[in-house]
Order: sequence, then structure tokens, then C-alpha cells
Amino acid sequence: MEKPIKIGLLGAGTVGSGVLQVLHENAREVALKAGAPVKVKAVLVRDAKKTRPHMEDLLVTDKIEDILEDEEIQIVVELMGGLKPAREYMLAAMKAGKHVVTANKDVIAQFGKEMFETAEENNVGFLFEASVGGGIPIIRPIMESLTANRITEVIGIVNGTTNYMLTKMTEFGEDYQSVLKEAQEKGYAEANPAADVEGLDAARKAAILASLAFNTRVTLDAVSVEGITKITPEDIDYARQLGYVIKLLAIAKDSPEKGVDVRVHPTFLPKEHPLASVSDVFNAIFIKGNAIGEAMFYGRGAGSLPTASAVVADIVSLARGIVSGEVREVGFQTFGEKRLCPVEETVSAYYVRLLVADMPGVLGAIATAFGDEGVSLNSVIQTRKVGDLAEIVAITHHVKHRRIERAQRTLSALPVVTKISSVIRVETPPTKEVE
Repeated sequence: MEKPIKIGLLGAGTVGSGVLQVLHENAREVALKAGAPVKVKAVLVRDAKKTRPHMEDLLVTDKIEDILEDEEIQIVVELMGGLKPAREYMLAAMKAGKHVVTANKDVIAQFGKEMFETAEENNVGFLFEASVGGGIPIIRPIMESLTANRITEVIGIVNGTTNYMLTKMTEFGEDYQSVLKEAQEKGYAEANPAADVEGLDAARKAAILASLAFNTRVTLDAVSVEGITKITPEDIDYARQLGYVIKLLAIAKDSPEKGVDVRVHPTFLPKEHPLASVSDVFNAIFIKGNAIGEAMFYGRGAGSLPTASAVVADIVSLARGIVSGEVREVGFQTFGEKRLCPVEETVSAYYVRLLVADMPGVLGAIATAFGDEGVSLNSVIQTRKVGDLAEIVAITHHVKHRRIERAQRTLSALPVVTKISSVIRVETPPTKEVE
């Protein structure tokens, strides 16, 4: 067997400790698949004096130079998270001739182009399978297995925290604050849950998936983002009655006519859709390609060992290349320039819930207001009384977002409309071209 491939690990938190555990427990399998033993030599941590498992024989340091200047270390694995100093450390490692593996969605979403170019300039590998979907293989399938396809659609449940919360709201009728507290108690949600519940975590992953699937540069600021903070038990119940479930979806679509449309938001999803049954903390990513048709990737989207599985797979891929003398540049992507679809031009059906005066003629006034703004209604139902008011739920046909925004303004101005309680997109195939 070849001499060991030495690794420098940046970060020994949840995922870092998982990587150490997987490399320790599966050392024989990893060595056989890599063609050489894979050994962590040094670990960068904040507190070098703290005792940690599987690190007794390693150099534990708080100085990045101990890893960057060590010529034996051939692969640097960044698991610190965040932009700083992770981005600077990865760039420095590549400039030092070291291959890099990361799970850092923040850096890939905002600085992916820079990372790819730096890796190419220094002839090193840069792999990031764990940046989306935790242990679910998705980056490599898009970049390798599905390269024969023109991918037109990627839709995913890519945040386990919000999927857990929506599952609890659906199964037990709990409200948002109750399920958030429960998610925090179970360790699924942070004390400050904004990145998850406001959709920012999913948006970073959506930017990465869209960039790779559509071969164009999509940055985080190009993603339209809405979280789950406004979802109520009433919305959950109406979704059930109408044959849907509510999921926080990362949606990316590529149309020659409209351009690349990337967004994250709560969505009414038909119960028969493959993603509708994905519950609890699980993730799934649904892909449409012109050759494969439809495919779905499902599994645990976070956690120590599932994410470590993806990280170690990237390490093995690079180690195999080092042994053979030909590191495959599977992380490199040459981006084209495709037009991005402005959010106001995106197309969807919509669920609209309103509180209105309980009097004759209200349904007609509402239908007229929608029609005046070019919004065609699929169905309108008066559902229940709320005090002296009536609650009305409308489902629209597919319409451009700018029209639904104008319709909201028109409805709000009607004397008979007290409140627009909810506006949520409905994910169904359009039946006709939308003007």
C-alpha cells in the first residue's frame, strides 16, 4: 500500500468530529478505496487545550500556519463554517498547493467562482459535496452523472429544521412558535434560528444547485427568499383540505424564454408530488432533465455522520487522484452567462386567504379585483366565519408575480376586505402560456 495521505482539518465541531470518527472507524475501507491510508495529521481549533475524541495522537493547534506550512499535508478539509476566516484559509491552502474539501455553503454560494479559479490556477482539487444536502449525494451527480442532460428544474427540501417544523405543524396542528421552541429543545434549531426559518440557509443551497445545474453563475443576492415565519395552522389546514402540503422549497428553473428563476419560499405542493412525503428532518432534491426525465435524491440533510459521509467521500476521491498522480478536477465548473428571471416575472399559481365583510356581493367584488389585474381564478370558496367577518380562500391559475402583487394592492383598497392573511405559491405545472 502507498504511503499515507496526510490531512489538515480546520474545525473539530459537529461535522469535524464526525469526519474524525468516520476516518477512525472505517480506516480499512477508506484505505482500500483510496489506494492508500488516509490520516489526519493536524487539527485547527479555537481551544488547543481542550480534550477531544480521536485526536490523542494528532497535532492540535490554534495556528493555521501549522497546517499551511506543513509539506506533508496534501489535503485541507475546511469545516469551520461561515465566511471568515474560512474563505481566506481555503484560498491560502490552495495557493500553498494543497487540495481542499469543504462543506461551506456560505463560501460556495457567494465566492464559488473565485474558489474554482484559484483551484485551477494552482492545479489543485476543490470539492464541496457536503455543502448541499448533508449526506445526500447531489453535487457530484449533477456535475458528473447527469452531464448528458439539459437540466430544466431542480426543486428541493434542503433545510431539515424548517421541514421538521412544518411536519409538526401538519401532523399535530401546532403553531409556529410552539414547533420552533420544540425544534430548539431538540437541537434542530439554533437559539437564533433566522438562517433556517427565514430561508437564508436554503437560499445559499439553491444558489449552488442552480449554478451547477444550469451552468451559470447564480449568487445569493439573485435568489428571491421568503421563510416560514408567517405560516399558520389555518394555512396548513387549508392546504390539507385542498389536497396539498406546505413545504419550504428551494426552486430553480431554467427556461430559454424566461431565463433562470431561483427562489426559496413556502409552497403548496400537491400530495402526489414525490417531495410531499418527505418529512421530519429529512431532505430531498428533485431534478428534471431532458434525457433522464425525473430523479430524486433523498436522505439526511444534516448531522455529524451524514455530513461527514459526504466529506470523507470527497477526501477519498482526492486521495485516489493523488495516488494515481491525476487528481480529477471534479469540482471545477466553467460557468456560462444566462439571463436571470426577475422575481416579478416569475410564474406560479397562488393561494390567497382573505378576511372580508360577511355580506352579499363580496365574492363578486373580489373576483372583479383579481380580474382587473389579469389574475384568473381557479377556485374561490367562502370557508368559515371569524367573528363578524367571513374568510375566503382563492386559488389562482398561473400568473406572473407582478400581477399577483398588483392584485394584492387592489384587494387591500376594497372597503369589503379587512385583511389579506396569506399569499402562498402553489407548485403545479402550468396548463397554458402565461402572458
